[in-house]
Amino acid sequence: MSRGPSRLAADIDFNKDGKQTGFVRLPHSVHRSAYGWIPIPITCIKNGAGPKVLLVSGNHGDEYEGQVALMKLVRALEPKDIKGRIIILSAANFPAAIAGTRTSPIDDGNLNRSFPGDPNGTVTQQIAYYIETVLLPQAEYVLDLHSGGSSLMYIPSALARRFDDPAKTKRSIELLRAFGAPVAYLATSPQGEDRTLTSGAERCGVTHLGTELGGTGTVTPAALKVAEAGVRRVLGAVGALVNPPKEPPPPTRLMEVGGWDYFVYASDSGLFEPYVELGDEVTAGQPAGAIHFQDTPWREPTIVKFERAGTVICKRVPGRSERGDCLFHLGTDVKE
Repeated sequence: MSRGPSRLAADIDFNKDGKQTGFVRLPHSVHRSAYGWIPIPITCIKNGAGPKVLLVSGNHGDEYEGQVALMKLVRALEPKDIKGRIIILSAANFPAAIAGTRTSPIDDGNLNRSFPGDPNGTVTQQIAYYIETVLLPQAEYVLDLHSGGSSLMYIPSALARRFDDPAKTKRSIELLRAFGAPVAYLATSPQGEDRTLTSGAERCGVTHLGTELGGTGTVTPAALKVAEAGVRRVLGAVGALVNPPKEPPPPTRLMEVGGWDYFVYASDSGLFEPYVELGDEVTAGQPAGAIHFQDTPWREPTIVKFERAGTVICKRVPGRSERGDCLFHLGTDVKE
Protein backbone atom coordinates (compact mmCIF):
# COMPACT_ATOMS: atom_id res chain seq x y z
CA MET A 1 0.00 0.00 0.00
CA SER A 2 1.30 3.44 -0.92
CA ARG A 3 1.63 6.18 1.70
CA GLY A 4 2.17 9.89 1.37
CA PRO A 5 -0.01 12.94 0.79
CA SER A 6 -3.53 12.51 -0.54
CA ARG A 7 -4.10 13.46 -4.16
CA LEU A 8 -7.52 14.84 -3.19
CA ALA A 9 -7.91 18.48 -2.20
CA ALA A 10 -10.81 20.58 -0.93
CA ASP A 11 -11.50 24.04 -2.34
CA ILE A 12 -12.44 25.36 1.13
CA ASP A 13 -10.36 26.42 4.15
CA PHE A 14 -11.16 24.27 7.20
CA ASN A 15 -9.57 26.84 9.54
CA LYS A 16 -11.63 29.81 8.38
CA ASP A 17 -14.62 31.00 10.41
CA GLY A 18 -17.98 31.11 8.65
CA LYS A 19 -19.91 28.73 6.41
CA GLN A 20 -18.23 27.36 3.32
CA THR A 21 -19.55 24.95 0.73
CA GLY A 22 -17.49 23.42 -2.01
CA PHE A 23 -15.96 20.22 -3.29
CA VAL A 24 -13.21 17.76 -2.57
CA ARG A 25 -11.59 17.31 -5.96
CA LEU A 26 -10.54 13.78 -6.88
CA PRO A 27 -8.44 13.83 -10.09
CA HIS A 28 -10.04 11.43 -12.56
CA SER A 29 -8.73 11.22 -16.12
CA VAL A 30 -11.06 9.25 -18.40
CA HIS A 31 -11.99 9.15 -22.08
CA ARG A 32 -14.70 11.81 -21.84
CA SER A 33 -12.62 14.12 -19.60
CA ALA A 34 -8.84 14.02 -19.90
CA TYR A 35 -8.15 16.47 -17.04
CA GLY A 36 -11.35 15.98 -15.07
CA TRP A 37 -12.07 15.55 -11.38
CA ILE A 38 -14.84 13.97 -9.34
CA PRO A 39 -16.62 16.64 -7.25
CA ILE A 40 -17.33 15.31 -3.73
CA PRO A 41 -19.52 17.90 -1.93
CA ILE A 42 -18.22 19.17 1.40
CA THR A 43 -19.41 21.79 3.88
CA CYS A 44 -17.48 23.42 6.71
CA ILE A 45 -19.20 25.54 9.36
CA LYS A 46 -16.91 27.15 11.92
CA ASN A 47 -17.46 29.56 14.78
CA GLY A 48 -14.40 30.03 16.94
CA ALA A 49 -13.07 27.47 19.37
CA GLY A 50 -15.10 24.45 20.38
CA PRO A 51 -15.81 20.81 19.52
CA LYS A 52 -14.63 19.46 16.18
CA VAL A 53 -17.21 17.19 14.56
CA LEU A 54 -17.22 15.27 11.27
CA LEU A 55 -20.63 14.20 9.95
CA VAL A 56 -20.63 11.55 7.20
CA SER A 57 -23.34 9.95 5.07
CA GLY A 58 -23.31 8.26 1.68
CA ASN A 59 -20.52 5.94 2.82
CA HIS A 60 -22.72 3.48 0.93
CA GLY A 61 -24.51 5.16 -1.93
CA ASP A 62 -27.89 3.41 -1.59
CA GLU A 63 -28.33 4.41 2.07
CA TYR A 64 -30.43 7.51 1.74
CA GLU A 65 -31.79 8.44 5.17
CA GLY A 66 -28.52 9.91 6.39
CA GLN A 67 -27.88 11.70 3.11
CA VAL A 68 -31.24 13.49 3.25
CA ALA A 69 -30.75 14.37 6.92
CA LEU A 70 -27.31 15.88 6.35
CA MET A 71 -28.33 17.76 3.21
CA LYS A 72 -31.11 19.39 5.21
CA LEU A 73 -28.67 20.17 8.02
CA VAL A 74 -26.23 21.80 5.57
CA ARG A 75 -28.96 24.22 4.53
CA ALA A 76 -30.21 24.86 8.07
CA LEU A 77 -27.05 25.41 10.13
CA GLU A 78 -25.29 28.77 10.22
CA PRO A 79 -22.13 29.77 12.08
CA LYS A 80 -24.15 31.55 14.76
CA ASP A 81 -25.84 28.22 15.59
CA ILE A 82 -22.66 26.35 16.50
CA LYS A 83 -19.53 26.42 18.61
CA GLY A 84 -16.35 25.02 17.13
CA ARG A 85 -16.36 23.36 13.72
CA ILE A 86 -18.64 20.94 11.90
CA ILE A 87 -17.48 19.34 8.65
CA ILE A 88 -20.22 17.63 6.65
CA LEU A 89 -19.46 15.02 3.99
CA SER A 90 -22.97 14.12 2.87
CA ALA A 91 -22.05 11.88 -0.11
CA ALA A 92 -18.76 10.35 0.95
CA ASN A 93 -18.61 7.78 -1.84
CA PHE A 94 -19.94 10.27 -4.37
CA PRO A 95 -19.91 7.99 -7.45
CA ALA A 96 -21.93 5.38 -5.51
CA ALA A 97 -24.32 8.01 -4.14
CA ILE A 98 -25.10 9.35 -7.62
CA ALA A 99 -25.56 5.82 -8.96
CA GLY A 100 -27.72 4.82 -5.98
CA THR A 101 -25.60 1.73 -5.37
CA ARG A 102 -23.81 0.35 -2.33
CA THR A 103 -20.50 0.26 -4.16
CA SER A 104 -18.88 2.58 -6.68
CA PRO A 105 -19.78 2.12 -10.36
CA ILE A 106 -16.22 3.14 -11.22
CA ASP A 107 -14.21 0.50 -9.36
CA ASP A 108 -16.91 -1.52 -7.54
CA GLY A 109 -15.32 -0.21 -4.36
CA ASN A 110 -17.06 -0.51 -0.99
CA LEU A 111 -15.87 2.58 0.86
CA ASN A 112 -16.55 1.05 4.25
CA ARG A 113 -14.23 -1.83 3.39
CA SER A 114 -11.47 0.37 1.95
CA PHE A 115 -9.87 2.09 4.96
CA PRO A 116 -7.18 3.17 5.57
CA GLY A 117 -7.12 3.57 1.80
CA ASP A 118 -4.31 4.30 -0.63
CA PRO A 119 -3.40 7.71 -2.13
CA ASN A 120 -2.42 6.00 -5.39
CA GLY A 121 -5.10 3.31 -5.39
CA THR A 122 -8.55 3.06 -6.93
CA VAL A 123 -11.04 5.92 -6.70
CA THR A 124 -12.68 4.44 -3.59
CA GLN A 125 -9.34 3.75 -1.91
CA GLN A 126 -8.32 7.36 -2.55
CA ILE A 127 -11.53 8.64 -0.91
CA ALA A 128 -10.92 6.44 2.14
CA TYR A 129 -7.34 7.68 2.39
CA TYR A 130 -8.46 11.31 2.26
CA ILE A 131 -11.04 10.76 5.00
CA GLU A 132 -8.55 8.95 7.26
CA THR A 133 -5.52 11.19 6.70
CA VAL A 134 -7.13 14.61 6.20
CA LEU A 135 -10.62 14.75 7.69
CA LEU A 136 -10.45 12.42 10.72
CA PRO A 137 -7.30 14.04 12.15
CA GLN A 138 -9.24 17.33 12.25
CA ALA A 139 -12.12 15.81 14.27
CA GLU A 140 -12.81 14.82 17.86
CA TYR A 141 -16.10 13.12 17.00
CA VAL A 142 -17.40 11.44 13.85
CA LEU A 143 -21.02 10.47 13.24
CA ASP A 144 -21.26 7.98 10.36
CA LEU A 145 -24.86 7.62 9.16
CA HIS A 146 -25.73 4.24 7.64
CA SER A 147 -28.91 2.27 6.97
CA GLY A 148 -29.78 -1.09 5.45
CA GLY A 149 -29.59 0.17 1.88
CA SER A 150 -31.19 -1.83 -0.92
CA SER A 151 -30.82 -5.30 0.60
CA LEU A 152 -31.66 -4.88 4.30
CA MET A 153 -34.16 -3.19 6.62
CA TYR A 154 -33.32 -2.23 10.21
CA ILE A 155 -35.23 -1.07 13.19
CA PRO A 156 -33.80 2.49 13.24
CA SER A 157 -30.69 2.09 15.37
CA ALA A 158 -27.57 3.82 16.58
CA LEU A 159 -24.43 1.80 17.19
CA ALA A 160 -20.96 1.94 18.60
CA ARG A 161 -18.09 -0.48 19.06
CA ARG A 162 -17.45 -2.06 22.45
CA PHE A 163 -14.00 -1.16 23.81
CA ASP A 164 -11.64 -2.81 26.27
CA ASP A 165 -11.51 0.57 28.02
CA PRO A 166 -14.70 0.85 30.17
CA ALA A 167 -14.52 4.66 30.11
CA LYS A 168 -14.61 4.74 26.31
CA THR A 169 -17.52 2.31 26.21
CA LYS A 170 -19.38 4.40 28.81
CA ARG A 171 -18.91 7.54 26.70
CA SER A 172 -20.19 5.71 23.62
CA ILE A 173 -23.29 4.59 25.52
CA GLU A 174 -23.93 8.19 26.61
CA LEU A 175 -23.87 9.32 22.98
CA LEU A 176 -26.04 6.37 21.89
CA ARG A 177 -28.65 7.41 24.43
CA ALA A 178 -28.36 11.04 23.32
CA PHE A 179 -29.05 10.01 19.72
CA GLY A 180 -32.31 8.48 20.93
CA ALA A 181 -32.97 5.79 18.31
CA PRO A 182 -35.47 3.05 19.24
CA VAL A 183 -32.53 0.62 19.44
CA ALA A 184 -28.88 1.27 20.23
CA TYR A 185 -26.36 -1.51 20.13
CA LEU A 186 -22.76 -2.22 20.93
CA ALA A 187 -21.07 -4.26 18.25
CA THR A 188 -18.11 -6.57 18.58
CA SER A 189 -15.81 -6.02 15.62
CA PRO A 190 -15.30 -9.18 13.54
CA GLN A 191 -11.80 -10.49 14.09
CA GLY A 192 -9.33 -8.75 11.83
CA GLU A 193 -11.90 -6.29 10.35
CA ASP A 194 -10.01 -3.00 10.27
CA ARG A 195 -11.20 -1.65 6.90
CA THR A 196 -14.14 0.45 8.13
CA LEU A 197 -14.52 4.12 8.99
CA THR A 198 -15.07 2.94 12.57
CA SER A 199 -11.57 1.43 12.58
CA GLY A 200 -10.14 4.51 10.92
CA ALA A 201 -11.61 6.66 13.68
CA GLU A 202 -10.03 4.39 16.30
CA ARG A 203 -6.64 4.69 14.61
CA CYS A 204 -7.00 8.48 14.71
CA GLY A 205 -8.24 8.61 18.31
CA VAL A 206 -11.65 9.96 17.25
CA THR A 207 -14.87 9.03 19.04
CA HIS A 208 -17.11 7.23 16.52
CA LEU A 209 -20.86 6.78 16.48
CA GLY A 210 -22.73 4.97 13.71
CA THR A 211 -26.32 4.29 12.73
CA GLU A 212 -28.49 1.83 10.86
CA LEU A 213 -31.49 4.05 10.18
CA GLY A 214 -33.87 1.89 8.16
CA GLY A 215 -33.27 0.72 4.64
CA THR A 216 -35.04 -0.86 1.65
CA GLY A 217 -33.39 1.71 -0.63
CA THR A 218 -35.89 4.42 0.26
CA VAL A 219 -36.58 7.11 2.86
CA THR A 220 -39.45 6.88 5.33
CA PRO A 221 -40.72 9.83 7.40
CA ALA A 222 -40.25 7.82 10.61
CA ALA A 223 -36.60 6.92 9.93
CA LEU A 224 -35.77 10.43 8.72
CA LYS A 225 -37.25 11.90 11.90
CA VAL A 226 -34.99 9.64 13.98
CA ALA A 227 -31.97 10.67 11.88
CA GLU A 228 -32.54 14.42 12.00
CA ALA A 229 -33.39 14.61 15.67
CA GLY A 230 -30.60 12.20 16.63
CA VAL A 231 -27.90 14.18 14.82
CA ARG A 232 -28.95 17.40 16.54
CA ARG A 233 -29.06 15.75 19.95
CA VAL A 234 -25.56 14.33 19.50
CA LEU A 235 -24.27 17.73 18.37
CA GLY A 236 -25.86 19.18 21.49
CA ALA A 237 -24.41 16.47 23.71
CA VAL A 238 -20.84 17.20 22.59
CA GLY A 239 -21.32 20.94 23.00
CA ALA A 240 -21.35 21.90 19.33
CA LEU A 241 -24.73 23.70 19.32
CA VAL A 242 -25.39 27.12 20.83
CA ASN A 243 -29.00 26.11 21.51
CA PRO A 244 -29.10 22.33 21.94
CA PRO A 245 -32.46 20.53 21.87
CA LYS A 246 -34.27 21.01 25.17
CA GLU A 247 -36.49 17.95 24.98
CA PRO A 248 -34.90 14.84 26.46
CA PRO A 249 -34.20 12.02 24.01
CA PRO A 250 -36.80 9.26 23.77
CA PRO A 251 -35.90 6.01 25.52
CA THR A 252 -33.57 3.73 23.63
CA ARG A 253 -33.19 -0.01 24.08
CA LEU A 254 -29.53 -0.81 24.65
CA MET A 255 -28.48 -4.05 23.00
CA GLU A 256 -25.41 -5.80 21.68
CA VAL A 257 -24.55 -7.70 18.51
CA GLY A 258 -21.88 -10.29 19.12
CA GLY A 259 -20.44 -13.05 16.96
CA TRP A 260 -21.61 -14.83 13.84
CA ASP A 261 -24.34 -16.70 15.74
CA TYR A 262 -26.28 -13.43 15.82
CA PHE A 263 -26.68 -13.65 12.02
CA VAL A 264 -28.72 -15.92 9.75
CA TYR A 265 -27.40 -16.58 6.23
CA ALA A 266 -28.93 -18.22 3.21
CA SER A 267 -27.69 -21.80 2.90
CA ASP A 268 -29.05 -22.15 -0.66
CA SER A 269 -30.06 -19.91 -3.54
CA GLY A 270 -33.75 -19.34 -4.20
CA LEU A 271 -36.80 -17.37 -3.09
CA PHE A 272 -36.67 -16.44 0.57
CA GLU A 273 -39.84 -16.67 2.66
CA PRO A 274 -39.31 -15.01 6.08
CA TYR A 275 -41.14 -16.45 9.06
CA VAL A 276 -40.56 -13.49 11.41
CA GLU A 277 -40.65 -9.71 11.32
CA LEU A 278 -38.54 -6.90 12.74
CA GLY A 279 -38.89 -6.67 16.49
CA ASP A 280 -39.89 -10.30 17.00
CA GLU A 281 -38.35 -12.24 19.86
CA VAL A 282 -36.90 -15.57 18.73
CA THR A 283 -35.31 -18.61 20.34
CA ALA A 284 -32.33 -20.79 19.45
CA GLY A 285 -33.31 -23.37 16.84
CA GLN A 286 -36.47 -21.52 15.82
CA PRO A 287 -37.13 -21.60 12.06
CA ALA A 288 -36.29 -18.21 10.55
CA GLY A 289 -37.62 -18.82 7.05
CA ALA A 290 -37.71 -21.04 4.00
CA ILE A 291 -35.78 -20.93 0.72
CA HIS A 292 -37.86 -22.16 -2.23
CA PHE A 293 -36.36 -23.44 -5.48
CA GLN A 294 -37.76 -21.91 -8.66
CA ASP A 295 -36.04 -24.40 -10.95
CA THR A 296 -37.44 -27.42 -9.10
CA PRO A 297 -40.74 -26.33 -7.52
CA TRP A 298 -41.51 -29.90 -6.38
CA ARG A 299 -38.41 -29.88 -4.16
CA GLU A 300 -38.98 -29.28 -0.45
CA PRO A 301 -37.63 -25.87 0.64
CA THR A 302 -34.58 -25.46 2.82
CA ILE A 303 -35.44 -24.19 6.31
CA VAL A 304 -32.95 -21.81 7.90
CA LYS A 305 -32.90 -21.42 11.67
CA PHE A 306 -31.74 -18.99 14.33
CA GLU A 307 -28.65 -20.17 16.15
CA ARG A 308 -29.42 -18.22 19.30
CA ALA A 309 -32.18 -16.32 21.09
CA GLY A 310 -32.60 -12.59 20.58
CA THR A 311 -34.58 -9.78 19.01
CA VAL A 312 -34.79 -9.39 15.22
CA ILE A 313 -33.33 -5.95 14.44
CA CYS A 314 -32.50 -6.49 10.75
CA LYS A 315 -34.03 -8.50 7.90
CA ARG A 316 -33.35 -9.00 4.21
CA VAL A 317 -35.56 -7.14 1.75
CA PRO A 318 -35.27 -8.80 -1.71
CA GLY A 319 -37.05 -12.13 -2.01
CA ARG A 320 -34.47 -13.57 -4.37
CA SER A 321 -31.45 -14.65 -2.32
CA GLU A 322 -28.21 -16.45 -2.97
CA ARG A 323 -26.17 -18.71 -0.73
CA GLY A 324 -24.23 -16.49 1.67
CA ASP A 325 -26.72 -13.60 1.71
CA CYS A 326 -27.57 -12.19 5.14
CA LEU A 327 -31.23 -12.85 5.94
CA PHE A 328 -31.51 -11.61 9.54
CA HIS A 329 -29.49 -10.47 12.43
CA LEU A 330 -30.33 -10.28 16.08
CA GLY A 331 -29.62 -8.13 19.09
CA THR A 332 -29.62 -9.10 22.73
CA ASP A 333 -30.25 -6.81 25.69
CA VAL A 334 -27.25 -5.44 27.56
CA LYS A 335 -27.33 -5.85 31.33
CA GLU A 336 -26.01 -2.62 32.82
